[in-house]
Amino acid sequence: MPVFKIHHITQYEYDRPVKESVSQLRVYPIANSLQQVNAFDLQITGEPNVAVHTDFYGNTVGDFSVLQAHQKLTIDSRLTVETTELADVEPKGELFPHDLKELISGDISLLRLAEPERIKEQWMIEEIIDHLQLKGKTITEIAWDCNTFIYLQFKYVKGITTVGTTVDEILHHRSGVCQDFAHVMLQILRTLGIPARYVSGYICPNKSGLRGEGATHAWVEFYYPPQGWVGIDPTNNVWVNGYHVVLATGRDFNDCTPVKGTFKGVARQNLSVYVSVGYEDGHVFEEVNQVKLEGAPEDELEPWQSDWMQAQQQ
Repeated sequence: MPVFKIHHITQYEYDRPVKESVSQLRVYPIANSLQQVNAFDLQITGEPNVAVHTDFYGNTVGDFSVLQAHQKLTIDSRLTVETTELADVEPKGELFPHDLKELISGDISLLRLAEPERIKEQWMIEEIIDHLQLKGKTITEIAWDCNTFIYLQFKYVKGITTVGTTVDEILHHRSGVCQDFAHVMLQILRTLGIPARYVSGYICPNKSGLRGEGATHAWVEFYYPPQGWVGIDPTNNVWVNGYHVVLATGRDFNDCTPVKGTFKGVARQNLSVYVSVGYEDGHVFEEVNQVKLEGAPEDELEPWQSDWMQAQQQ
């Protein structure tokens, strides 16, 4: 049972004071049968009160405000998580997409997760399905074939996409990072009627060469009764098993954004994200990512308000 000590710092710096910032966090690790949270600590600049609630998808969400003027906002979370590594996680049995229709017909949440997005280039998704001959295959075969296809056919390149990049855009340039790969896979699975959800968290490979270490990671879970939700990672072409730490799940990145919020003021901001992962063997991996954000024009005179979502996914 691997144990990971994870330190995650999100820091916003503004070139002039801003005020009345309101933020929402999804940085609380999920506790379930495969993931035990041994410790969690959250420190925020100014020590504001954090109102915690559970959202529609079962994620723990924290809301806080910083009313006084400030030029820096730091969100510092530290957690110790113990995960379970199973001998075999690949789903067994001959379960097909049409078998799920009756099973999920009365579950609104699963039906929503089985509905694909309306995109302009849906024909490209259908083309992938035809190329892989997915129709007629079991759900396990479909998931693995999609996973391998995305891993081999989409280039892993940092910095060319943002949190606002659409599935249409990803399909055209066939490049991106983990969140992009996850969004494409979700669209394929849902097109075939398979409930699937986006997962945000960390990957802790400890020198194994898996991609995504050093920032929050993203992968996919699909519904497979009676086993439940099964994780699969198209960025690394692996089944999820013991080395992925879950923070949040949802329909897409917007439902799982680690940090997002609003502030009042005319300011340009810099965002840096530091993540370190400590392993039982004493090895520590750490990395700082500078995230490019848009800022207010220099000649902007009136205060304005803008939403920012943390582009941490690597």
